[in-house]
Amino acid sequence: MIFNTSKKFAEEMDVKDPLRSYQDSFYIPTQTSGERHIYLCGNSLGLQPKNTRAFIDQELKDWQNLGVEGHFHAKNPWLPYHEFLSESYSRIIGAKTSEVVAMNTLSVNLHLMFVSFYQPNKERFKIVIENDAFPSDIYAVESHLKHHNLDPKDVLIKMKPRVGEDVLRTEDILELLSNEGDSIALVMFGGVNYYTGQVFDFAEITKSCNERGIKVGFDLAHAAGNISLSLHDWGVDFAVWCSYKYLNSGPGSIGGAFIHEKHHRSNLNRFAGWWGHNKETRFKMPEKFDPIQSAEGWQLSNPPILSLAAIRASLSIFDKVGMKSLLKKSQQLTSYLVFLIDNISSDRISIITPNKRGCQISIRVRNANKNLFKQITDKGVVADWREPDVIRVAPVPLYNSYMDVYNFYKILEEEL
Repeated sequence: MIFNTSKKFAEEMDVKDPLRSYQDSFYIPTQTSGERHIYLCGNSLGLQPKNTRAFIDQELKDWQNLGVEGHFHAKNPWLPYHEFLSESYSRIIGAKTSEVVAMNTLSVNLHLMFVSFYQPNKERFKIVIENDAFPSDIYAVESHLKHHNLDPKDVLIKMKPRVGEDVLRTEDILELLSNEGDSIALVMFGGVNYYTGQVFDFAEITKSCNERGIKVGFDLAHAAGNISLSLHDWGVDFAVWCSYKYLNSGPGSIGGAFIHEKHHRSNLNRFAGWWGHNKETRFKMPEKFDPIQSAEGWQLSNPPILSLAAIRASLSIFDKVGMKSLLKKSQQLTSYLVFLIDNISSDRISIITPNKRGCQISIRVRNANKNLFKQITDKGVVADWREPDVIRVAPVPLYNSYMDVYNFYKILEEEL
């Protein structure tokens, strides 16, 4: 597509956008003047779908009228409620319904996955992660190493880009796996790096790990609902994600996990809880744990229904739109944003996000000067700053328009 910097171009693109009506399905925050913010922060917290209240109200109504009987007789019975999300999740991450489960929050699920998939021995004990992974992932990894009486300084490999570069090269990752594969127990990357916006090569990394007997998992916090995923076909061992970013489920909402079906009947270690027990005998309160032979077997407790209801509200929109349509618009919208930024004559900023990306664009600000971020915020832009020197903006295809991108560009250009 050939872009240009005129306002007319953005207006015409919005008229032709087959998804334009979905912006009206979300609440857009407004400024004190009553004018809409230019909301480009869906990579941090997605906007509230207008149908969320109805989904939650239904469960409040059933709780009010039925009490405990809501587990069986609510309009959407609570006992199997998490199962109502499985089909939607499976389409979003490219998995079988038996391989996904809505449960816990991301870091909790990450710890549960490490219990099962990080089992160091004398030969294999190292973990590979990107150096600038989200801090919570680093904390989780290091805590498990210490739990196994291993020193992170000796066994944690934090991969860094080449000198003078901003993102990791796939060939460097594969070279490391080739050279040190015999001692690596686990590779754990963010599917989309939270800082740079880089999308990792899931297929190549997973293939290399599988060939060498290395377990591989991904943090999909910035990937689920944002990029094309085929976790089952790639052979990924596990993945975890939150649902409050691109999946619009509300602050701190319950997350999800993927466990490949090849592990469902294995004897992997796991932390057990009664909601992961065989459904047919769960309420007979047996003494011995009998795990469900699916990803549900990793559940601990019954999930919070009100949070699940909020996720269902958003996923109902994803079901209507489909990831294929979302990804097509996302690619165009983000490419348009990059084109506009590249047309700003200023040496104060540079884009560090590579071409292999989702909808997030990370803009490095020279000398880590945060004043630019404050200035665009004052003009109505909702983005975020990530230390030490990056402004992250993410035009989300479900509710952002080409005019949103154009208006951001004009504000950024003016402040520069």
